[in-house]
Amino acid sequence: MFFAQIEKDFSNQVGRFEFEPVVSPWGWLWAGAGSVFWLAYGALWIWMLIECIRKDPDRNMWVWIILIVPFGALFYFAFCWLPASGLRLPSGIRRFTRGREIERLAVAAQQIGNAHQFVQWGDALRDVRQFDAAASAYASALAKENDNRQALWGAGLVDFELKRYESARERLNKLLEIDPQYKFGDVSLVYGRTLYELNQRDAANGHLQKHVKRWRHPEAFFVLAQIAADRGNVQEARSNLQTMLLDINGCPRAIARRHGIWKTKAARLLKKLPPP
Repeated sequence: MFFAQIEKDFSNQVGRFEFEPVVSPWGWLWAGAGSVFWLAYGALWIWMLIECIRKDPDRNMWVWIILIVPFGALFYFAFCWLPASGLRLPSGIRRFTRGREIERLAVAAQQIGNAHQFVQWGDALRDVRQFDAAASAYASALAKENDNRQALWGAGLVDFELKRYESARERLNKLLEIDPQYKFGDVSLVYGRTLYELNQRDAANGHLQKHVKRWRHPEAFFVLAQIAADRGNVQEARSNLQTMLLDINGCPRAIARRHGIWKTKAARLLKKLPPP
């Protein structure tokens, strides 16, 4: 009886060790990370499938890729949804991915020395938001060709980003005199915004009124609405915002999605306006 009790106690201890494995903190960490990843991918999978079915003209092909191909939702997100959305990677990531390209363009600009090479270098620097370096590259291009349209455009954009509005106005105005239709109205739009930032409201209003008759940029209507609101012209401000919203809602969905920020800003300004 004594030995039978000892054997029973020993079996219980062995069973306890067998069913209580020791799990390291790293194991719990990896298990948690895996769970988070699959939950996130599941949400992405559902989102991309719905977006594809609702909006993609090539849905017949992509739906099967999302359903069958491993991580097909990631492929759809990277190659279809992201380019159509107009979203851009953060400047820090772009700076990392374009680092070697920028170095190559800098060498080409120094070795060849034509305005074209300096413009390419400046464009790459501006893309990663290194505005001071980009301004220097564009200045070098303009020193070689003072009427270079690409250099004037890049330099004007950099001046606007750095809030050097007077310099931006001069360069953009010169470019408009050379080619009023350059960049399909983008130059005209930034010129109007520059006048607004310089507090030249009458000039900005007159310029943008002519601008929207040819190019229906949502941003131009929004600035016109701001000018009208500043003057107390509530009805005119509301009319500009409503026109902008109608234009956006009438666009194809992929384009309308890119203008979502202006819909949000318009909604906020409409709330601030006093009732008619």
